Amino acid sequence: MSGRLAGKVAIVTGSGSGIGKSIAIRLANEGASIVVDYRNHIEQAQDTKSKVEAAGSKAILVPADVSVLSDTQNLVDQAYKQLGRCDILVNNAGIEIEAPFWEVTEKDYDAVLNVNLKGAFFLAQAFVRRLRDAKLPGRIINISSVHEDMVFPNFSTYCASKGGMRMLMRDLAVELGPLGITVNNIAPGAIATPINAKMMDNKAQLDALLKNIPLGRMGTPEEVAGLALFLASDDGAYCTGSTFIIDGGLIRNYHEQ
Repeated sequence: MSGRLAGKVAIVTGSGSGIGKSIAIRLANEGASIVVDYRNHIEQAQDTKSKVEAAGSKAILVPADVSVLSDTQNLVDQAYKQLGRCDILVNNAGIEIEAPFWEVTEKDYDAVLNVNLKGAFFLAQAFVRRLRDAKLPGRIINISSVHEDMVFPNFSTYCASKGGMRMLMRDLAVELGPLGITVNNIAPGAIATPINAKMMDNKAQLDALLKNIPLGRMGTPEEVAGLALFLASDDGAYCTGSTFIIDGGLIRNYHEQ
């Protein structure tokens, strides 16, 4: 198969829906074989797999809760076992739980930090160990958020996890650069995905948000996927240690109502 990623293999976590699904399909359109990761909704993952295959690429389904180390290790192992290699890791799986700071429970804190930060950390570690042993280069792309830098009242756990992801990316870019492994974050703003469906159905909330976005609209998962493709391809080979913001200008114009 031809394409900018011909012969490459990519793990995309949380690729059953939203941004992860769009990234999986976009990378497949450029020739990459895809490890489709899901936690609960196998029917969504199967749909992603079928769309990857329709693009002419291979796909395997691997269930994994990224907060469980044995699951993250298995994701990488299955890439090698079934597809023979693994060149690209997209840490996309993420959750958010809304609560005023003084009401955040330990359970909710652990849930958010374990998926968003611990999961990305140890999956990257399993991915890197294989590449290091084989002396091969690779790409790590973390789907972070504008909230790695921008406040989000009532989402303190989410902000903490994404802030941690920003610093982790910067550290790993320096540690892994000599191995030929690049590490970058993509920081989406307001993207039209299932996680935002409730807000999009609330006209007052949506209108208030759009007033804060200079481009006057929400982004699409496909637009985020285009940025991921850039970072995964040779076009992005000299990019490492950076956060690429894709938010329609929101972070420059944001203010609480």
